Amino acid sequence: MNFNESYQLENSCVLLQPLQVNHAENLLHFALEEPEIWTYSLVPVAGEENLKKYIGQAIDARLQQKEYAFVVIDKRTGEYAGSTRFYDIQVANKVLQLGYTWYGKKFQGTGLNKHCKYLLLEFAFEKLGMERVEFRADNNNARSIAAMKSIGCKVDGVLRSNMPMPNGGRRDSIVLSILKSEWEQTVKADLFAKLK
Repeated sequence: MNFNESYQLENSCVLLQPLQVNHAENLLHFALEEPEIWTYSLVPVAGEENLKKYIGQAIDARLQQKEYAFVVIDKRTGEYAGSTRFYDIQVANKVLQLGYTWYGKKFQGTGLNKHCKYLLLEFAFEKLGMERVEFRADNNNARSIAAMKSIGCKVDGVLRSNMPMPNGGRRDSIVLSILKSEWEQTVKADLFAKLK
């Protein structure tokens, strides 16, 4: 993966572009008006300063060749909808994680996430040559877990007391994944059918 390249992924419903500093103004209303989006997030994003810090950290991680964050644009409405990223990218092991995904409330449950995941998984397996794409979530985040299972993820297990929470305490993290063989055999076709 060339971290300096500007990857743009799109289909008829969604456009994914590299997250940039100037996207803060398009995402700011989510940070100010929808703080519940980040209930399970390990990184605080609510508020203007937190959003700027979040975007800055994502860009720094791309420059350090650790992560690649995207802004999500809903092509059906022309509106900025949220963000997602590849992280913990291990080129030698052909493994990466897909996460830090969030959408404004208006875009949740609209099918937008499935379109994004299809494009990201296709890119990871077919362009980057990954063998495994991993997903993690707070084990209490039922909505997120259901969304991951609905795109074809299989549960690998739960990492107990895995991460510190921003407001104190520790969370259990559920780990799910899709393997390249699963993508090729069933997941790609099944997920594509759900995009109709």
